[in-house]
Amino acid sequence: MNPEQVCPEKLIQELSRKLKVCGHPVRLKLLCLIYHQGEPCVTNLWTCLGESQPVISQHLAVLKEQGIVDSTVQGNKRIYTIKDDFIRAIVERIVEVREEKSVEASV
Repeated sequence: MNPEQVCPEKLIQELSRKLKVCGHPVRLKLLCLIYHQGEPCVTNLWTCLGESQPVISQHLAVLKEQGIVDSTVQGNKRIYTIKDDFIRAIVERIVEVREEKSVEASV
């Protein structure tokens, strides 16, 4: 079988770029929090992570620039959601694994 048929180069390059962007520990934590909290505002995110607001905003800007998250303004708050379906599926699986390990530890 031709590898290009299984894993087209263009797709591999696109997914590799997304994974690289999301591979930073702070960004991955942000994505997990956004997924878990639904539509958190930036204040919730930096408070939960114990990082400064500028640091969190910088990481969110990178994720937004790469089309991974999106934000909307609701009143005086900026709300974040995971926009990219591929990344959302990965984050969902991360959360599931964490929950499975929590159940195993309590048994």
